[in-house]
Amino acid sequence: MSAMAPLVILGFGYTGRWICRLAHTQSRRVLASSRRPECQLTDIPPPDRLRFDLTDQTSWPTLPWDGDLIWTFPATPLDRVQAFARHHCHAGRKLVVLGSTSAYDQKDHPSAELPPWIDETSPINGDLPRVQGEEYLRTHHGAIILRVAGIYGPHRNPVEWIRRGRVGPTNKFVNLIHVEDLAQLCLQALQYGQPGASYNISDGQPRRWSEICREVSSRWGVISPRQANAEETGKRILNHRALTQLRYTLRYPDLYQALRSIEGPSATPPAQDQHPSG
Repeated sequence: MSAMAPLVILGFGYTGRWICRLAHTQSRRVLASSRRPECQLTDIPPPDRLRFDLTDQTSWPTLPWDGDLIWTFPATPLDRVQAFARHHCHAGRKLVVLGSTSAYDQKDHPSAELPPWIDETSPINGDLPRVQGEEYLRTHHGAIILRVAGIYGPHRNPVEWIRRGRVGPTNKFVNLIHVEDLAQLCLQALQYGQPGASYNISDGQPRRWSEICREVSSRWGVISPRQANAEETGKRILNHRALTQLRYTLRYPDLYQALRSIEGPSATPPAQDQHPSG
């Protein structure tokens, strides 16, 4: 990781705030970007706020030339991604892009009771717009792509997803990653990631929603109002490359221990509760 270069977080949402928090513990200056920094970055000191909108080329020069980038939002539309990268993703700048394990979704693939394990050599769906943007950044500008499973953590709680009926006891596999592990892996990728490489980011323990619902019901008495029904089988994501090459040991490898801590009081940054995609 560059000793003096600031870290620029493009898109300062739930994950971005955790990255900022951890980067500050390493005494690194962090610049946060938003399309409306005066409204969305009120908790950030004014000198560390940047207005950045990928669709507005006049906002691009606000980024410091020497700053490393962590790109947290979908890399679309492709023409804007390409134009921005040609001018701002130079060889001296490290770039980490947060993608999604949905890149591995394939059309018309046969359903299986137990889906195969997916690693970074598995085929991706190049028809997806965000995958096109990620692959352009990876192949033309040496971006490090993190294919991220469903993100959970304080204020983004799977127990609440179940309570509200956003998910139910289906046989679909889900892959998850605690936001603190994700944030630290973003910083590890800046330091140890290979330019042009991709890494699967998950806790390596795919679980069926039916199993999670049973455990949540047993431990916290929370039952989903959604009924079990036939559904896609989901994916099983391998995370070995990320943990070994990025030199990281997960802080939250056990979902249920993590959920126990989330269910208690927390002073971590709030964010809108969302449904996982992994």
